[in-house]
Amino acid sequence: MPAPAPRVLALASSDALSSPQFPSTHSQSTGQTLTTYQTGWLLLSVLIVALCGIAYELIIAAVSSYLLGNSIAQFSITIGLFMFAMGIGSYLTKFIHEHLVERFIQIEIAVALVGGISAALLFVVFPYYALYKPVMYSLILAIGTLVGLEIPLLTRILSRSNSFSESLAHVLSLDYIGALIGSIAFPLLLLPSLGLFRSSFAIGLLNISVAIIAIAMLGRTHPAIRRFLKYAILVIALLFSGLLASSWITTFAEGQLFANEIIYSEQTPYQRIVLTSHPRNGEVRLYLDGHLQFAGSDEYRYHESLVHPVMSIGKTPRRILVLGGGDGLAIREILKFQSVESIDLVDIDPSMTALSARANPLRKLNGESLADPRVHLIHEDAFNYVREAYGRLSKSGDWYDCIIADLPDPHNEVLNKLYCKEFYGLMHRVLADDGAFVTQSGSPFITREAFWCVAETMEAADFRVASYQTHLNSFGEWGFHLAVKGSSDMDPSLFKLASVPRRYLSDELLPSLRVFPSDTERVVSPVNSLFEPKLYMLYEAGLNR
Repeated sequence: MPAPAPRVLALASSDALSSPQFPSTHSQSTGQTLTTYQTGWLLLSVLIVALCGIAYELIIAAVSSYLLGNSIAQFSITIGLFMFAMGIGSYLTKFIHEHLVERFIQIEIAVALVGGISAALLFVVFPYYALYKPVMYSLILAIGTLVGLEIPLLTRILSRSNSFSESLAHVLSLDYIGALIGSIAFPLLLLPSLGLFRSSFAIGLLNISVAIIAIAMLGRTHPAIRRFLKYAILVIALLFSGLLASSWITTFAEGQLFANEIIYSEQTPYQRIVLTSHPRNGEVRLYLDGHLQFAGSDEYRYHESLVHPVMSIGKTPRRILVLGGGDGLAIREILKFQSVESIDLVDIDPSMTALSARANPLRKLNGESLADPRVHLIHEDAFNYVREAYGRLSKSGDWYDCIIADLPDPHNEVLNKLYCKEFYGLMHRVLADDGAFVTQSGSPFITREAFWCVAETMEAADFRVASYQTHLNSFGEWGFHLAVKGSSDMDPSLFKLASVPRRYLSDELLPSLRVFPSDTERVVSPVNSLFEPKLYMLYEAGLNR
């Protein structure tokens, strides 16, 4: 997650700060010399406002990534606009000639209010899609401009007791330390423990505390700032109410996004998990980061199509690797094959597998498959696991007979790497010579170029590929790519289903799944690489169309 150097622009025009308009000595009309305690508090406030500023930036980018997808675009746009707005704020300080402490208090109250409510406001306006981007851009520009005003003003206030160069050195060093703390705290502490809404309100409360303490510390020497106390208290009351009502706000906001009743939601360090239930027929649906993963009414069609062809080709499968699939539904299908001795399920999020093992709606769907002793849960990034597995498997010779990739669609650059040539090359190394590999690959109709890009990429990794599709009421046309090693004697397009229980697939149906109509047939697509990520952009382009 890229984090910019937050205040370079804010102090870039040092000629403006040191010009005759802004003398750095005590000659300003409100220029009482600061006490040691006042100076110490103002220096601490530099660190706090830097932490808050970077946190607001990350919160808005995270919300937009969650709602709009394509996190690189969202973070890039947010960072760019934020830095631009900070430059505007820095420039505007040249028009502030006096009453610097009062202006600083006003800015802290304003940025705490706007930044504190930003996440909730974005969720509320999202259902009115045309309003979302204007509101998002307005919030970024408003917060960025206010943040850009803070540091130059603090530097000028502190220069009353120290030289300008000394004040500038102190302010910049604390500013960068605060930005570092905010950048680390957001993904590791705030988001997993508080979620987006609570994080936004909590950072706003931290920000307004700067104004409150500044009023207390500087009120005696700057009595005019005491009149802002009532406004600061009102903002505290609003943000604290929002913090207390975060669960209700989350339920309301997500209720606008999902058609059915939300029966479970959780923000984990990796994703937002939402489970819904239809109020009339009780159909369960799972969403990760707002993207539908399955619908209970037709998930068996998807999971049978994913699992049974690859398990029915080549030799009798014993050792299976499943990447993703923390819901346990693919495991349910695999366990129908009596030859299976072990299944390594690699899912990065322990919260997902824990939910699938304990939540009654999911246990009912997956047949309590995760409790089977043959299933070994591995909570690790799939890319790293496959890369590290080669060294271990090369010693034992226990290569995987089947690899099943039940991964989310490549809607961002993080997931893109799980569909790249380098990743498929790692799969090639850990797969037995007479083994087979399958991956879900999205919709050949909606994201046609992305679907065939996956096939092209697998072939570039020395796999021979057979593509097929099925129809899901909840998703429409959905496609898969089944592959064997290029040196294998097997033909991936010639598979006959094993004699195990099924609700959907049949040998008579299989030939039709290999037929792609004219509007979904293969098109020229690039190879997706870790170093030239093209798939997620094709995926986003398909969705936008």
